[in-house]
Amino acid sequence: MIPAPEVLPVSLHSNGRGHLKLAHSIRSLRLRSGLSQRQLALRMSVPRTYVSKIENEKATPTLSSLERLARALEVSVPDLLSGGERNRQEEVRELMEDQFVAEVMPYLSQLNGMQMSSILAQVRDLTVRPRRSA
Repeated sequence: MIPAPEVLPVSLHSNGRGHLKLAHSIRSLRLRSGLSQRQLALRMSVPRTYVSKIENEKATPTLSSLERLARALEVSVPDLLSGGERNRQEEVRELMEDQFVAEVMPYLSQLNGMQMSSILAQVRDLTVRPRRSA
């Protein structure tokens, strides 16, 4: 009988920031996908509290959990570990191809910090929390 392979936690603590980056990446990708922690947990077949612990840096996901997280969030493991950076770059590229966005871009540099923050918060709310129709 062959013993089951030992599942070890992934060490992501380069410069003490790796774990924080992973936790932020998971939360960001989950919200971008419009998923609650419960929905992500269901996709992974784990308790919701496990997702919460990962996002709040109370637990470090194992390699198998990273694979399930990536699959559930519909990204690759490298994208998950890099904070979905490649996905963001693709989104920015795609967004810049939009005619309306291209026309608005020159005006963004004229906004003050409060105006920019307000606009970004509104856009984030629209993209992160899709409106529900009654």
